[in-house]
Amino acid sequence: MALSVPGRSAAPWLALIYAVLVVYASLYPFAGWRWPGSLADPRPWLLPWPPWRNTFDEVANLAGYAPFGLLVFVSRLRAGRGVGVAALVGMLVPALASWALEMAQAFLPSRVPSARDWALNAAGAAVGVALGLALRSAGVFEHWQRWRGQWFQGQAHAGLVLLLMWPVALLFPAPVTLGLGQVFGVLGALLQALWIDSRLAEAVVGTVRALVPGAATATAPLLAVPSAPLTGPAEAIAVALGFLAPCAVAFAVMPAGWRRQAMLVALGGAAVATTALATALNFGPAHALAWLTPAVGVGLLLGGVLGVGLALLRRDLVAAVGLVAIAAGVALVSRAPQDPYFAASLQLWQQGQFIRFHGLAQWVGWVWPYAAGAWLAARLGARAPPGS
Repeated sequence: MALSVPGRSAAPWLALIYAVLVVYASLYPFAGWRWPGSLADPRPWLLPWPPWRNTFDEVANLAGYAPFGLLVFVSRLRAGRGVGVAALVGMLVPALASWALEMAQAFLPSRVPSARDWALNAAGAAVGVALGLALRSAGVFEHWQRWRGQWFQGQAHAGLVLLLMWPVALLFPAPVTLGLGQVFGVLGALLQALWIDSRLAEAVVGTVRALVPGAATATAPLLAVPSAPLTGPAEAIAVALGFLAPCAVAFAVMPAGWRRQAMLVALGGAAVATTALATALNFGPAHALAWLTPAVGVGLLLGGVLGVGLALLRRDLVAAVGLVAIAAGVALVSRAPQDPYFAASLQLWQQGQFIRFHGLAQWVGWVWPYAAGAWLAARLGARAPPGS
């Protein structure tokens, strides 16, 4: 029997996002593309079985595709497909995607295509489908649908996707706790790289020299944001705003009442647990709570108090306040400088076993506040039921 409930499902969006993350993890660092031999030689187009083994990679390849298979399986069920068709698609789509990505790795000098990786990816997708079948038999999907109908109102699928991606965004260590969206420096460096030695830059420099003889022609950094160390109060405010953002996303699709307060506690627990996990991965388990400074503690407390007040507002007002909080939080976090010791510690992510995972979490952290802000802005025009 197909799985069908009123409203749209978050599963297709989660499956698409996960597919994008799989592509990123498989083809990172996207540099040095070259043609792997001649078309007459069939060997570059075959997946070799490597003689070496790496336990970490094998576990990652198996476990990494299990959610992919599960999400594709659930999305097909929610689209009205039968169990057999959904299970078949849930195994085939990830397996074919893995084969295509392994073939694409032949074009990258830093990546090695592997038949073992493909087999583990396909097995992982099958494990995900098997998990989905077990959850369906146990009635978990039906319980989830009833729970979602009680806790969330309207078309909440996009909001649920944002809430599920928020802990992922926090897994990349940030200079300010819960501070996401610090992307202007990266964009500035990218624009600067495109600008330097470009024909447009040469034309501008030539024009300046012609109009103002002897004028300096050095190009200033583009999209440069002045930075200064955040004071204790400023850091506390940044932490509070970072916590209000997911609260606003949740409350914008939840009815007023005790459920919002329960969600507030759950989000606070997720913030502490995820930040502690990210710190433990970065600095070691002994330093898992090193981020919990007095300023951060005050910020979390302030965010909790403001969250209680936010939970009392109508959903349209929640969206408006959340939009302001996200904008203010991004502006404040963007001014925070990088700690040199913090930057050095990230080499563990960038050069070790977390090289691909680090990039995925970082991208999610860059994008999340802007996606949440755009969604909240769209919610401002949504009609809320009376009393919500």
